[in-house]
Amino acid sequence: MPTAIVTGQPVPGSSLESDLRALGFEVRMASDSAETAALLAAVPADRRVAVVDARFVGHVHALRLGLTDPRFPLAAIPGAVTAQPAGRQALSGALAREAAAGGRTDLAVDGLVTALDADVHRPELGSLVAAVPADPQARNEARQAVAAVDDEAVRLKSAVKSRDGFFTTFFISPYSRYLARWCARRGLTPNQVTTASLLTALIAAGCAATGTRIGFVAAGALLICSFVLDCTDGQLARYSLQYSTLGAWLDATFDRAKEYAYYAGLALGAARGGGHDDVWALALGAMILQTCRHVVDFSFNEANHDATANTSPTAALSDKLDSVGWTVWVRRMIVLPIGERWALIAVLTAVTTPRITFYVLLVGCALAATYTTAGRVLRSLTRKATRTDRAATALADLADNGPLAGFVSRTLPAPLGSPLLVALAGVAVLTVSLFSGVTWAPVVGAVVYALASGQALARPLKGALDWLVPPLFRAAEYGTVLVLAGKSGVNGTLPAAFGLVAAVAYHHYDTVYRIRGGAGAPPAWLVRAAGGQEGRTLLVTVVAAVLTATQFQVALTALAVAVAGLVLVESIRFWVSAGAPAVHDEGEPA
Repeated sequence: MPTAIVTGQPVPGSSLESDLRALGFEVRMASDSAETAALLAAVPADRRVAVVDARFVGHVHALRLGLTDPRFPLAAIPGAVTAQPAGRQALSGALAREAAAGGRTDLAVDGLVTALDADVHRPELGSLVAAVPADPQARNEARQAVAAVDDEAVRLKSAVKSRDGFFTTFFISPYSRYLARWCARRGLTPNQVTTASLLTALIAAGCAATGTRIGFVAAGALLICSFVLDCTDGQLARYSLQYSTLGAWLDATFDRAKEYAYYAGLALGAARGGGHDDVWALALGAMILQTCRHVVDFSFNEANHDATANTSPTAALSDKLDSVGWTVWVRRMIVLPIGERWALIAVLTAVTTPRITFYVLLVGCALAATYTTAGRVLRSLTRKATRTDRAATALADLADNGPLAGFVSRTLPAPLGSPLLVALAGVAVLTVSLFSGVTWAPVVGAVVYALASGQALARPLKGALDWLVPPLFRAAEYGTVLVLAGKSGVNGTLPAAFGLVAAVAYHHYDTVYRIRGGAGAPPAWLVRAAGGQEGRTLLVTVVAAVLTATQFQVALTALAVAVAGLVLVESIRFWVSAGAPAVHDEGEPA
């Protein structure tokens, strides 16, 4: 149990002690800085501890924001400071200095925060009150200010993301926030709600797989229900400040699993329906396009979030457009974020056919991808940013090069062209070989592509457009599987290809969220065992060349099972046992 040390003389009529206990703190009383330091030393080192001025007046939710957020080692609001185990040493040192200097009681907290020799998180309180009144009149005014603001209404409002899509903002969040509060009052956790959302989406995929009209209608309705729960889990995390690394990973990973499982359900339903329509190629294409869109977002953000001199005329224009009300919503809808995308899929599933659903989805996602990628390219070309070594390392990790490419980058001299141009040349050769019609041409193209993959990473990815290298590699690997599976002409090959790409995509998403969580890339042995993106690409082309079409289907299935088993076991092991700092993923960029 966390401990709160209330320092100073108790104030008659104050609810501070009961408020702290309501937040789960064990409360201890101290009269001055020296006694506070002694009580702090007595608290076990693995516990959170808070120091609060006895004169504090404010909302309970202000205390909650300041003292219970698990993401920050040190946090403070006026009159209160908290430290998790990682921040205990800094807090103890500041308290010791206060006690040695004979610090007065009324300075024991706010003066203590000033004396901290470390970064201190200070949450935005907005209209919430948090104050340390110096006299009875100021205390009375502070209490009136507390009474004038409904902290529960503020808490509900802050549970909703400040930046979200049009559909989510106006059609989901107005009621999902109350569902989040209902869950919080019954002790449900965000991870439980996330799991419920996944199960609902899987049931929706099962309904779509029936191939009947009533099944399609039920699937669309359940997909919307799944999205409501998907919004609720994040709102519950913000409402109750239940953030965790595992929760962020589950939320992000399950979103992809839900959407791609639904694609598979639609493809199964189309095959089982009256028209016996084979749309597996469309389903796989939709998954590839959506994954590549995400990799563009991830790579661009990783390349630029800590870059210096990170401004550009394009970014300034974007900010200006965001200052005009109606353009904000138009721009958020154009990129087809998860809310709009799932609503589109749900409605089309219910009223049309899987083929039409995929056609519209592919066109919409292609337009959105063109818009977002073009904007990122313009920003990159017009900004004078200097990228860090950390950003270059993250991009190299996202590239997912294996042992073959690593050998090439170590042994061959660095190319004359930029990493992006080298990668583009390799992808171009591979693409031409796939459509050449010559049996062994894809193998030759994959060899050239593997060489280019190694050469592209021979130097740090610090160029203006080098963040495009990872998404290029994703498109090349996934596209190779799609083209070769589509050319086989054997039933079952495209579903096997869908499974393989899904397994590999999971590995790539897992890499993203490890980097986001501050845990670094997956272990090198996992990348080597999975072959790297260039190794898998070469393997698929060789298997397609030497095996019959039926054998190729079996080989793709076996490869999908092997990759899925390898990456899932390691990923689950890591995230369940990870000691990474608590984070909260804000979801797919709008």
